[in-house]
Amino acid sequence: MPEQTSTAAKIGNVVVWILQIALAVQFVMNGYALFTDQFVAKFDDIGFGQWFRYFTGVLEIATALGLLIPRICGLAALALAGIMAGAALTEMFLVTNGGIDDATMPLVFMVWALVIAVYRREQILGAVRLVRK
Repeated sequence: MPEQTSTAAKIGNVVVWILQIALAVQFVMNGYALFTDQFVAKFDDIGFGQWFRYFTGVLEIATALGLLIPRICGLAALALAGIMAGAALTEMFLVTNGGIDDATMPLVFMVWALVIAVYRREQILGAVRLVRK
């Protein structure tokens, strides 16, 4: 017998998809911006070189696209949360004149991605089970 889905669960799923799409759009734009000159000085402050700016841009765009793929959207959200945790720490400790104020947006995005990851936890656990086989 097919599993019945409650109205609340259906509404929750729609809301999370809206959050995923909005976050994906934001990170396609963020990732694209990393390929422009506006972040050169910031990545000079970080000290890893400009290759890291491009690498970060690719990661942000890849995870944004992953948010739109049902089978991997939970993993993509979890990866994006990790990227944003790194961005927040970088803003607080490695960027000249950085601090908690500069880390606010990465922390907001991290929490947003974690909300999605928690809601999609069954997909994440399913992927882990698949890898363990």
